[in-house]
Amino acid sequence: MPDYKALEKQFQEILDLRRRPVAVGFTDEVPTSVQKFSGSEPAGCSFWRLAADGRSFATAPSDHYNCPVGSYTHNIALPEDRAQDLPSILGTMTSLGYLKMEEVPGIPVLTKPPKNILFAPLGETAVDPDVVLFVATASKLMLLEEAALRAGVASKLPLLPRPTCMAIPAALAHGMVTSAACIGNRVYTEIGEGELYAALPGRALELVAQELQTIASANQTLEQYHRGRQQQLSTA
Repeated sequence: MPDYKALEKQFQEILDLRRRPVAVGFTDEVPTSVQKFSGSEPAGCSFWRLAADGRSFATAPSDHYNCPVGSYTHNIALPEDRAQDLPSILGTMTSLGYLKMEEVPGIPVLTKPPKNILFAPLGETAVDPDVVLFVATASKLMLLEEAALRAGVASKLPLLPRPTCMAIPAALAHGMVTSAACIGNRVYTEIGEGELYAALPGRALELVAQELQTIASANQTLEQYHRGRQQQLSTA
């Protein structure tokens, strides 16, 4: 198992992260060292906030029922007594002009229903993560995107719109993706107005970390170069 503490520290220092990266794992069984989630949250992305704050836990599909959109992107079937929750929220979104129903089939979804979803700060994950979530400013996500490109694991998808939770299945299927973070996610996770998400497949984490060192160094040198050119050539 990789040294996830060292990897988290590296990402933290280079990307100047305000929040800890979150490891998301899909497992058939819950490791004995991981506590099962107890309580209630309004959205699946609320678990991202808890993990970024330092909590490690496992959720069952039923823990995600409060979020019909998140349940949809995670291929979690709602129970019969809550089956109308998704059509209801989609109806609200379409009536507001926020979403068109023809967009729904194009939203990435997990290929199979999960048995357990584990969340933890990257440095404390008990399992190899399937996806790692980063929250950073645009200038720092640029470095991560460039590292993913250099590592050959960047997706060809554009900046993802709503819903933010589709970033997880999108990353699994296509490689690293970036997300602007929808209004629901911003409320439930309380990320800053100037912050965005990146979702990186766990299998590519070490390779991207390696390339990030090169990219960060290159950007420092290029910044000096461009500032010099600006001073020499700007006359307006």
